[in-house]
Amino acid sequence: MSNDQYCIGVDFGTDSVRTIIVNARTGEEMASDVYHYPRWRDGLYCNAALNQFRQHPRDHMEGLQQTITRCLSLAGPAVRRHVKAISVDTTGSTPVAVDRTGMPLALLPAFEHDPDAMFVLWKDHTAAGEASEINAHAGRFETDYLKYVGGTYSSEWFWSKLLYILRKSSRVREAACSWVEHCDWIPFLLTGGRRAEDIRRSVCTAGHKALWSGDWGGLPPEDFFSSLDPLLSPFAKGLYDRTYTADQAAGNLCPEWAELLGLGTDVVVGIGAMDAHMGAVGGQIEPYYLSKVMGTSTCDMLVAPVGEMQGKYVRGICGLVDGSIIPGMIGMEAGQSAFGDVYAWFRELLAWPIRHILHGGEGAINSGERAVNEVEIEKIIPELSRQAMGLSPEGVGEMSVDWFNGRRTPDANASVKGSITGLSLGSDAPRIFYSLVESTCYGAKAIVDRFIEQGVPVKGIMGLGGIPQKSPFIMQMLADVFDMPIRISRSTQACATGAAMFAATAAGIYKKVEDAMQVMGHGFEREYIPDGKKVPLYRERYRSYLRIGEFLEELGGAG
Repeated sequence: MSNDQYCIGVDFGTDSVRTIIVNARTGEEMASDVYHYPRWRDGLYCNAALNQFRQHPRDHMEGLQQTITRCLSLAGPAVRRHVKAISVDTTGSTPVAVDRTGMPLALLPAFEHDPDAMFVLWKDHTAAGEASEINAHAGRFETDYLKYVGGTYSSEWFWSKLLYILRKSSRVREAACSWVEHCDWIPFLLTGGRRAEDIRRSVCTAGHKALWSGDWGGLPPEDFFSSLDPLLSPFAKGLYDRTYTADQAAGNLCPEWAELLGLGTDVVVGIGAMDAHMGAVGGQIEPYYLSKVMGTSTCDMLVAPVGEMQGKYVRGICGLVDGSIIPGMIGMEAGQSAFGDVYAWFRELLAWPIRHILHGGEGAINSGERAVNEVEIEKIIPELSRQAMGLSPEGVGEMSVDWFNGRRTPDANASVKGSITGLSLGSDAPRIFYSLVESTCYGAKAIVDRFIEQGVPVKGIMGLGGIPQKSPFIMQMLADVFDMPIRISRSTQACATGAAMFAATAAGIYKKVEDAMQVMGHGFEREYIPDGKKVPLYRERYRSYLRIGEFLEELGGAG
């Protein structure tokens, strides 16, 4: 193998896109860049009170171009000349309506500012009612079409969102030819696709989010959708009849994007996948080791050999899909709808007086003072963590439940709400923060318990993402709650690294992605060991968390 082989991995996250260039022979990171979506940063097209979170495709296109060109500039001409492939990962399920050419409607002048014509971000829960309808509807069929998505369909997923938008917007419904996931659209864009029917669909999103399965020959039959709502018929019929694993090529870089990026048209573009799935590969996932990608939310990934999963189904998770993480293995996905978002909510709550009262109100703050304030606000979570680290579970009476953005798994339910209980006049910010962190750890433990209860062992935990890198307090508590060691990936860009590994495989540099993982992986930087004195205390408090959660669900049902 030549020494001069480089691959680009692009990771489209919730707030930004991150790109890296990697030496495919050594795994060395040659350059990296981050682009924060400006429209998303400014809160455009979103309404948190309605659980509406939309992203404009121009944020994605601009970020794609700028991060790749900056990386190539940093890496230098010697690297640029030997780039072999590009692969991308994105959030999901994050679908968008497209016209006959495969163009998202928001890129057309008539829909430029229409949120319903934009990507419906994974965390958008406006389709909670549609998800409930799908769950009730699926029970009327002899075939269990929800079997491989854990038995419950979520408002975060493809068909719920599609149906919600079709009902809400006649303009979008009449203009749309098809719908496509973000991770499928970016490769289509890079390869110069011109027809919606030519979009290559990832088995990753198709299996976990759109009810695709080989058991029933692909998507559920058209009558499943037409009997749910006739509006679905034109879009469900013939949507796609084939899916692809991420080690395959979507095509080559088209002349337009080759010129924009300064690359050749011989560069291979790989099939896309969801961020946590490629992140698990970037973090060197192993069979039966739960790979936790922890950021604003968590995505928990687990792989197992196909032969060992015969007849096993884990109820209440986000699916079991052949090849969705590593081709040739069953990929299982679970996760929490809010993790870092819970801490960010508390930070913003505490920051409210700084932004709105100090210096005579926000309108009176000059740009310099505002910049100072934001710097101070960014210190809130690190200081809360430092203070909370001195507390112990037996001395904290506060107890929280982490469903601040509903519950993804186990047992998807977007309508449940979070809570903070046990408050007193002695409750201060560090104690409340402690309870919030504790609740996210308990939410994570509920997922591990569900795998084990359903006959899928969890041999260990692997932590990836920003939170494992930055917060020893949270990681140590997680190890104590799990009563299980947690290895922390050395990679600071696990998702983008996984994308680069898949790019190397799609380009033929490696025969299979496991080979790319072995050569290009970064290993682990540290391991958190459970504190034997705290384990039984957290075990008891976990039982209280579960009881409060049961009460919240009953309260929600009664309401």
